[in-house]
Amino acid sequence: MEVVPAWAPAVGFTLLPHAGGLLGSNITRREIPTWYETLQKPSWCPPNWVFAPVWGTLYTSMGYGSYLVWKELGGFSEKSVVPLGLYAGNLALNWAWTPIFFGAHKMGWGLVTLLLTTGTATATTASWYNINKTAAYLMVPYLAWLSLASALNYRIWKDNRNKK
Repeated sequence: MEVVPAWAPAVGFTLLPHAGGLLGSNITRREIPTWYETLQKPSWCPPNWVFAPVWGTLYTSMGYGSYLVWKELGGFSEKSVVPLGLYAGNLALNWAWTPIFFGAHKMGWGLVTLLLTTGTATATTASWYNINKTAAYLMVPYLAWLSLASALNYRIWKDNRNKK
């Protein structure tokens, strides 16, 4: 008798990143009309409606990648500590950005958080590559988006430093 259905870990790992995204979206939704809209943004800033579907896609992709690594390494084991630990640290940093940037209006600290997020995402991707190449490739769009997000955060911080 199987206690956990075979599909449950795949679904759980795939949906896990969305948890922080959903919590953060409450902060974002509140702060866009009252604070974010008042900030000077570069001409290449994506429209607000783009962010939710992009993050939803990226969270699904990286979550499924984490499942592939977990499965390849036989679950939570000594071998999975580094690759899944890096991923967990990355998720924590990813989830922390919204309360820092949108919630506390700390644009500079948001940039620091994003740069740390990008570093841990890069380390995660590198650690996954020799375990499961598909999992590593699933992180590439996330790395690209983090690069754009970091550049955008930098410009917003630079152009609005004197704004409260």
